[in-house]
Amino acid sequence: MPELPEVETIRRGLEPLLIGAVVIDADAHPSAKFAEAVEIVGTSIESISRRGKYLLFSLDDGRELVAHLGMTGSFRVDAIDGSADVDYAMAGPHVRAVWRLDDDRELRFRDIRRFGRLRVVEAGEYRTIATLSAMGPEPFDEAFSGRTLHEHAKRSSRAIKTLLLSQRPVAGVGNIYADEALFLAGIDPRSRRVGRERCERLADTIRQVLRAGIDNGGTTLRDYVDADGTEGANQHQLLVYGRAGEPCVTCGTTLSACIIDARSTTLCANCQKR
Repeated sequence: MPELPEVETIRRGLEPLLIGAVVIDADAHPSAKFAEAVEIVGTSIESISRRGKYLLFSLDDGRELVAHLGMTGSFRVDAIDGSADVDYAMAGPHVRAVWRLDDDRELRFRDIRRFGRLRVVEAGEYRTIATLSAMGPEPFDEAFSGRTLHEHAKRSSRAIKTLLLSQRPVAGVGNIYADEALFLAGIDPRSRRVGRERCERLADTIRQVLRAGIDNGGTTLRDYVDADGTEGANQHQLLVYGRAGEPCVTCGTTLSACIIDARSTTLCANCQKR
């Protein structure tokens, strides 16, 4: 599933292509997950921002197109023959929504597994999008720190990795970057008691792995590509995620795998302590 670095990479690729573009027509898969895409016809795109794993397209009428990529969602801008009808089913394999722009281009949302979601809301009005409305601070904001992470950890009886994936203490961390940050912090992802000092260290490593992911254009394991259709490179820098059975880069111990609340997890039993 695309996490913060992947979504931010897509945002940075789309922004220079779409700012000021006017949506003159649209078509979408009839599923409730995608159908609202057609509601932005007649608006122009003023900015594109990100909140956690969500993309927010700000429109000139005071609304936002909110996009969650699910597991396999991606956006692409393509030049087209403006005489053809707008038809999501004819726009390419697995395209779920298509927006015709005023300059003979189309913005297309492709989602192989259909776990993504498109919504149109009043700007900042996220009450109907539960995960977004309850999301914690951005990892690079001053509102997120070791202290705030420790406050969440003290109130929780869940494994620290599960707490991170809830999006409550910090926004945008998913399975890949949680494993990487916990490894660098030396914390067993199954730990349910994480003190202030370790939370300070974990807050730092969360920011570290997310910055690296952004710098490397995201992590491509299967389907993720950026707005140009280019794969990321961060998969070549992963220290633990997906490497179960291989030696730890720090101590040489064979990395082990486990399941934590239905999520696959890789860790070093020697370097990561409960």
